[in-house]
Amino acid sequence: MRQVESYFQNRKIVLATMHSKETVIQPILEKSLGLTVVVPQGLNTDKLGTFTGEVERKDDPLTTLRKKCQLAMEMTNTDLAVASEGSFGAHPSIFFAHANDELVMLMDTKHNLEVVARELTTDTNFSGSAIESEKQLREFATKALFPSHRLILRNGENKKDKLVKGIGDWETLIMCYNEIINEYGQVYAETDMRAMHNPTRKRVIAKATIQLVEKLNSRCPECHIPGFSVKQVKDGLPCMLCGQPTQSTLAHVSTCAHCHYSSERKYPNDKKQEDPMYCDHCNP
Repeated sequence: MRQVESYFQNRKIVLATMHSKETVIQPILEKSLGLTVVVPQGLNTDKLGTFTGEVERKDDPLTTLRKKCQLAMEMTNTDLAVASEGSFGAHPSIFFAHANDELVMLMDTKHNLEVVARELTTDTNFSGSAIESEKQLREFATKALFPSHRLILRNGENKKDKLVKGIGDWETLIMCYNEIINEYGQVYAETDMRAMHNPTRKRVIAKATIQLVEKLNSRCPECHIPGFSVKQVKDGLPCMLCGQPTQSTLAHVSTCAHCHYSSERKYPNDKKQEDPMYCDHCNP
């Protein structure tokens, strides 16, 4: 049985980024998998969409990731690529909370392998607000962790007539605010979510990359290719009092990213029954 290292050791992997993501992704992959990470010069991932809307994002995050990897491999004539894609907005299950949903993909055309890791977190400064005064601007900026996290100013929400990105100091922020408010009569401030200008997002990308490495270090028991990981969580753990299924986890289903072999492991949390307090029948 080949070791994981034999798939990745001493191979070159191209990182599809133009926003300095190599500062967090590169050391993790090189140390954990023995890869040599290369960042292509001149790669334009912005043509697949921008956070600020100059280029519309036409694809879902997963499709965008694939396209990023494919662009980078075509540009460098390599068979191994990695990319990340972040989405920002309302958390899917926590009301009134913003979330960063970060995906990191490794694509290996040599072994017909595609492995994706995800980190969903409320650890983000993602925000935007209409600004009516310099005082309000300073309050927004402070809450958004400025100046360590850069800001964007524009002449209205989703407007593109006047758009200034990557503002990183107070003097420039105030100057741009005055220019826009004087010309357009309104200003909209938002956080710059590009990785190179957002240390909080970089931490999330790092966590997703670590999850990717963990998946790659798990081999399929059937074909022995890396990337055997949990793809489905089944609920239904029985209540210890009434025996009815609860919403607690009963089993994990792991699937190979290469040959699609699946196996189910019951009681992944080392418990075969659930406390009645978590049962919808006993404690409705």
